[in-house]
Amino acid sequence: MQINRLFEIVYILLEKKTVTAKELAERFEVSIRTIYRDIDVLSSAKIPVYANKGKGGGICLIEDFVFDKAILSEEEQSQILFALQGMEKMSNQNGQAVLEKMSTLFHKNRTNWIDIDLSSWGNVSGHDRNFELIKEAVLSRKVLQFVYYNSAGEERERQAEPLQIYFRDKAWYLKAYARDRQDYRFFKMARMKVVQILDETFERELPELIEREPHFATVKLVVEISKKQAYRVYDEFEKENIKQMPNGDFLVEVEFPETDWIYGYILSFGEFAKVVAPEYVRNEVKKRLRRSLGNYFKI
Repeated sequence: MQINRLFEIVYILLEKKTVTAKELAERFEVSIRTIYRDIDVLSSAKIPVYANKGKGGGICLIEDFVFDKAILSEEEQSQILFALQGMEKMSNQNGQAVLEKMSTLFHKNRTNWIDIDLSSWGNVSGHDRNFELIKEAVLSRKVLQFVYYNSAGEERERQAEPLQIYFRDKAWYLKAYARDRQDYRFFKMARMKVVQILDETFERELPELIEREPHFATVKLVVEISKKQAYRVYDEFEKENIKQMPNGDFLVEVEFPETDWIYGYILSFGEFAKVVAPEYVRNEVKKRLRRSLGNYFKI
C-alpha cells in the first residue's frame, strides 16, 4: 500500500542517503514512474527529498535531515497510527513493521481499535482474494480483466483501468475506466468474477466525479412491516422514515429508484410486509406473488 511504501522510502533514505529510482522500484515491485510520484507526494508533505540526474545521481534527502515528530500534534500522531492500523486490517500483507516503527517514533502504545473481516456471513470463497487483486491493480496501476454480472444477471467479460475502491451502503465498488464503454463506471465488486491483473499499465487519473448509476425516476413507497422484522427496519431505514403503530408494527415511508429491484426488495420481507401505496406498486407485487405461487400450486 502506498503509505507503507512512503514511510519505507523515508527510512531507506535516512539509512542510505542516496538511492536510485530503479532500486526502489525493484524493491517495492512497482514502476519507476510510481516511485517518482511517491517522491512528489513526499515533497508536498514537506519532506526535503529531491532527485539528482546523471552519473552517480539518485534520490536523496537534504543532508542532516531528521524526521521531527514535533511537527505533528498529539492528535495528528494518534490519527496516523489509527489510519495505519486500519489499512493493515484491510490488507493481507504484514504492515506490522511500519506500525511498530511509527509507534516507537511517537512513543505511543498502539490501541487495537479496529478489526475488519472482508468475508461475507455466507463465507463466499474467493471474495478476499478478489479484493486483494483489485487493490493490487489500483496501487500498481495495472489493467484488470474480469467477468462481470450486471443487475439483470447478464454475464460479460470486461477490461477496466482500476482507479479507486469505494465502499457505500454495505457494498464495495470499484471506480474504473471501462475500456469497452470508453467511460468511467462503478463496478460492484461482489459481481466481479475470474479477476485477473494484466501486465499492461495505464496513466489515467481519477476524475473528481463519476456518476454512480444512471438517473432513475423515483417512487415514494408506504409499506407496513411487521414488528417481527424490527431488526431489518432499524438496519435498513432511517429513523425519520419509520413510524411505529399502536400494535407495534411499523409504517415506513421511503423513496426508492423506480426499477425492477424494488419488487424483489419488497418481496424479500415475505409475509411480513404489505405495500400501502402507491396502488400500482401494490398491484405489481400481487401479480408477482401469484406467479411465484404458480411455481408451487395450480392457480
